[in-house]
Amino acid sequence: MEELRKLEQVQETLSFMQSRGVVVSSSNNNDDSNRFLANLILLLVQPSGKLDMTEKCSLILEYVPKLSASFLEEALPRLTQEGTQVNCFRSGFVNENDCGEVLVGLDGMQRANSTLEDFCRSYFMFHGMDANHPQAIFKYLPVLSFTESYIYQLDSLNEKIVNMPTDGVTVSERGFQEKAYEKQVSKLIDILKSDPFRPLVSLLERHGLLTERIVEEFRCGEEYWALERKLCCALMTKKEISVEDVMRAIHLKSFDYRVLNLILYQLRGEEVNNLHMEFLSISEFLVEISDDLMTFWRIISTFCECLLEYMDQQQHRP
Repeated sequence: MEELRKLEQVQETLSFMQSRGVVVSSSNNNDDSNRFLANLILLLVQPSGKLDMTEKCSLILEYVPKLSASFLEEALPRLTQEGTQVNCFRSGFVNENDCGEVLVGLDGMQRANSTLEDFCRSYFMFHGMDANHPQAIFKYLPVLSFTESYIYQLDSLNEKIVNMPTDGVTVSERGFQEKAYEKQVSKLIDILKSDPFRPLVSLLERHGLLTERIVEEFRCGEEYWALERKLCCALMTKKEISVEDVMRAIHLKSFDYRVLNLILYQLRGEEVNNLHMEFLSISEFLVEISDDLMTFWRIISTFCECLLEYMDQQQHRP
């Protein structure tokens, strides 16, 4: 849902810009331009050291005239050569080496850290474990960390698909104008449509950790990513969003926590406590709603600050 929140921020920014007369109402002819301006404003309102809004505007006025289409065209291949554009797609791939071993990347491991920390603090107690004891954590950390890192790699891959340029078409119909991306795009979509958890399932099965409930949670993960792509595409193309889809996505989102919990039961050789699982499922749902409300509050606060800053500048304008 992270990408969905970003799109919501863009839409809120567009509405704010229209209310202030900065841009006209969106149409098919100026959607891309307005979205570009909205992203620029979102960048400008982000904290940047000690710079205030006035200083940021001054910098824009000073340096934008020095930019040109030729300058940007010259910069683009440099970024591509260094891998900033192309490798960002490769970093999300799920790879296997020549021996058939599943590989995870450093980016996936780094992104998994916060989830693993939260899992240890919030879920270990349901297994009679103390998260403050290193032995309790490190005994099971390799499998838990690898699993969560693998899931985050797939999640990053899904986010890259969501961020692909769109001209009002569905995710499956999208294409890139640049030929350099075509094979990357095709591979990204193929991975998520062709049993993306297969390598992880095989690994867990070899270690005697796989259960049907874990496989079912993996299916929930695939459904969640499909819903995320569908909802984000609907936002970008200004189509109606189904409340049922949103609620279903919220219910599915924490599938990785449930996977980790089920694996921990297997690692400890214990029967799954269904009462705990039901309680945690409700708790996860409430946490997701709380996170969304906090995100909405931050968006509103940011716009209020921008509006007050703008009004203050207007009052002091000679």
